[in-house]
Amino acid sequence: MQITTVGVDLAKHVFQIHGIDDEGQVVLRRRLRRAEVIPFFAGLTPCLVGMEACATSHHWARELMSLGHTVKMMPPSYVKPYVRRGKNDATDAQAICEAVTRPSMRFVPVKSAEQQSVLMLHRVRALLIRQRTMLVNALRAHLAEFGVVVAQGVKRIRELIAMLTGENAPVPALARTSLAPLVEQLMDLDLRIKELEAELLAWHRSSEESRRLETIPGVGVITATALAATVTDPSHFRSGREFAAWLGLTPRQNSSGGKERLGRISKMGDGYLRSLLVVGATAVMRYAREKPSWVSGLLARKPARLVSVALANKMARIAWALLARKQTYQTQSSAVA
Repeated sequence: MQITTVGVDLAKHVFQIHGIDDEGQVVLRRRLRRAEVIPFFAGLTPCLVGMEACATSHHWARELMSLGHTVKMMPPSYVKPYVRRGKNDATDAQAICEAVTRPSMRFVPVKSAEQQSVLMLHRVRALLIRQRTMLVNALRAHLAEFGVVVAQGVKRIRELIAMLTGENAPVPALARTSLAPLVEQLMDLDLRIKELEAELLAWHRSSEESRRLETIPGVGVITATALAATVTDPSHFRSGREFAAWLGLTPRQNSSGGKERLGRISKMGDGYLRSLLVVGATAVMRYAREKPSWVSGLLARKPARLVSVALANKMARIAWALLARKQTYQTQSSAVA
């Protein structure tokens, strides 16, 4: 029995294995407990292993690759068409085993532990920022009941805190006692967010790809580190247009009969990266109105939000080009010089 391709349906405790030989015949169907996975694959000759890109998939991919196997991960939405009638672990593993052998299948690059750690910094930072926003909104709402209101913005929240903790606070003592835990959590979150941003800045300075991406107008440390950690190998995309489409920054098509019908952007791929690029593009637009440029010309004809998404699409294509060619961004005048 020579197993050439194995499909693995990942889980927390019970894994389903489906293996075929070089003729496509099924030679293996088996359930494995979590502790049995590594010993089982250590006893197999090196083969092609397919799995869905989901939680813990990068960890298992690294473990199996260290045993000599070739691991390919696929988006779950691309595996779903290969699932036959009925859905269970066995049919999922069979579908994965069949999908991984398709020549037109799209695969997800395996991330290193360092890249996953950087992305974890981003995820934790985003979570803390959401929690800070919740606390700020709660604090504003409570103090507004006593007529205490300041201008919008997270930076202006310190004025509210100063009013709340001052000697002549326009808030009853019982209310100050109730809001004290919110203020303490808010100050602690500010400190922790700054610590995470300091870690991201340190990794940014040590990463050549991240420093190269920062040269793009509208791309700062946060966006550059997120792009560098997410795009492990730019060669997985044939062009910058394909990379922008992967991020969901291209129109959704509903074309038929030779007639093109384009709608809103597809919003596929990584929503976090897409939001960072759109925010960066919006910042660039604020200064692009002052001098003639591609952006200012587009703003004269199109709505501002449409222009920001179009500029984000352009920034994504530039980012792919810099990563693929290992270059830094150059303006048109400097390139001509």
